[in-house]
Amino acid sequence: MTDSITPLDDIAFSFQDRLAQVLRDGRHRSRAASTQYRQLWESLTRMATGGKLIRPRLLMDAHRGLGGRDERAAVDAACAMQLLHIALVIHDDVIDNDTIRRGEANISGEFAAEAVLRGAARREAQAWGDATALLGGDLMLTLAHSLLARLDVDDAKRRAILDIFDDTLFESAAGEHSDVWLSLHLEEARSQDVLAMAGQKTAVYSFQAPLLIAAVLAGADTGLIDELTVIARQIGVIYQLRDDVLGLFGDERTIGKSTISDLREGKETLLIAFARSDPSWVAVRSLFGDRMLSTADGHRLRQVIEESGALVFVESIISDRCDDLYRLIREAALPTALSNQLIELTSECNSRTA
Repeated sequence: MTDSITPLDDIAFSFQDRLAQVLRDGRHRSRAASTQYRQLWESLTRMATGGKLIRPRLLMDAHRGLGGRDERAAVDAACAMQLLHIALVIHDDVIDNDTIRRGEANISGEFAAEAVLRGAARREAQAWGDATALLGGDLMLTLAHSLLARLDVDDAKRRAILDIFDDTLFESAAGEHSDVWLSLHLEEARSQDVLAMAGQKTAVYSFQAPLLIAAVLAGADTGLIDELTVIARQIGVIYQLRDDVLGLFGDERTIGKSTISDLREGKETLLIAFARSDPSWVAVRSLFGDRMLSTADGHRLRQVIEESGALVFVESIISDRCDDLYRLIREAALPTALSNQLIELTSECNSRTA
């Protein structure tokens, strides 16, 4: 796969065009394989080119904000961040046994449903869907690495960027591993465990990696990179805490999933860690993590969580962390343009509804 990536000089110079070209290369090569493999590449393309593009946008904005001039390398690195995101999302859905994302069938769901329609038993069809998704995630992960390894920058920068990518995957895997372990409920999750997991699983790949790669490309010094590392971690935790609130109390039409799916999964969050300390939790604890949780019992469980004060508590944590982060960003030795961008990003993470 890696030998066929079209050189950047041969295409129109923009993130959207470059990402489309990279994915088009994959689709073109898939023509020599099966119909199902071609379909997989079509599905991967739809996933990768949709959404809010938070990570590539952050990388490119930060690169410009830091005075970076190597926009061609920034474009490829931004594409790599989007592909990394898609890879981790796909794998996460398989781990969580999810077949729906944003209100539509994900890759597992799409391929499993088609297999059922063609006569496969549901169990075998789901195994096929999951296998297809895992392979699709692997393809996106490898393509992301290939783009970074081929950046037209000096060796020192390339090595530094590849080190960031390696650290990102290492920590993201650790966070995902912790998430799955905590969902077994073999030990009581503490608030610090949940926050540490959020830092590893979400903050590192969504905010830290794009910011640090942008800084390396722009030639930033180690002091500034250290400041960005701290800032990125805090943004990521705020993002995840808001995600957890939306997962239970958001508008289902906006978030694209049921507000009881996290309860069925037994997803450990700061909301749950707080609610568990309330006496009312005893009456509903058997419902948490019940894969067959009914809508009525889900509503009851959500009500107990809210009445325990968990929602107010987490909202106050988010607000306090935002205030602390605004101050941290303003005091950091950052260019004004980047400082303003990070403040705006923090505000968006706090106020988002999906």
